[in-house]
Amino acid sequence: MGKERNIMRRLWRRWDTRLCLLVIAVYCCAAVYGEVVYQVNRLTDQTPSYNQVHETSRYVPPAFVRVFAKASQPAGQPLYPLGSDNLGRDVLQRLVQGARIAFHVGIITSLIAIPLGVILGCLGGYFGGKTDSLVVWLCATAASMPGLLFILAIAMVVGQGLLGVYLGIGLTTWVSVCRNVRAEVIKHRGRAYVQAAQVLGYSQARIMFRHILPNVTHIILIAFSIRFPASVATEVFISFLGIGVQGEPSWGIMINNARLRLWQGVWWEMTFVTLAIFALVLAFNHLADALRDLLDPALRTEQV
Repeated sequence: MGKERNIMRRLWRRWDTRLCLLVIAVYCCAAVYGEVVYQVNRLTDQTPSYNQVHETSRYVPPAFVRVFAKASQPAGQPLYPLGSDNLGRDVLQRLVQGARIAFHVGIITSLIAIPLGVILGCLGGYFGGKTDSLVVWLCATAASMPGLLFILAIAMVVGQGLLGVYLGIGLTTWVSVCRNVRAEVIKHRGRAYVQAAQVLGYSQARIMFRHILPNVTHIILIAFSIRFPASVATEVFISFLGIGVQGEPSWGIMINNARLRLWQGVWWEMTFVTLAIFALVLAFNHLADALRDLLDPALRTEQV
């Protein structure tokens, strides 16, 4: 715990990583709130407010635009802080639900890809020989498969929706984690503490997961901070193509809908969705760089 606290203190000292952590915390709170709203409406069998159609409130500009234009609020019209879309749905509420879906995809696909990559990387790096050759072959095979086509194939089997996205992204993004972990384990397996554990008669599993794995946790943390925004961006692209989530306001679906109305001057939906994706991906990528600077032993050695 002391090591983790030290890492968090060093991250919090830097203003840029502090800003990234605050941005991620805001998105996380929005995702939790969106999940509560979604589950409440699902349990009560009601149409969520973010999916309710208001024909009289179509293409309402954001509230701040009205303030600058000194336009009055029509009587009985809901307040739309970020405007409404072509069906009178609140863009802000739909952005929050998009954050919920983004966090679902980022977390669940990471829970599929990272453990798979860690286990295979540990096995290949520690045992070597035929086991390592099999792991390398699996990595090469998985890396050679087009990710989008693989996700599409899974969606055709399990049906369109988030399940196909989870499995497709998770089963195609473990390769880089596996390769990095394998390389680290190869470096550690010949060190004195591993040889001492072998002399003491510890099992191979204990040596791998109790002795070596804690020394490569920086690879896992960095991999998660990189994989999360990459998975979110992949889901946005897939939903844009109509393969992913159906009936829910994914950011990809919102972009696909908004692009058809840009020529009408309805810019706010596309703008705010793009900014939401940009801020989340930028925060995670910058945090990944900061974690790498703090946790990567090679970089720490160079700085010393």
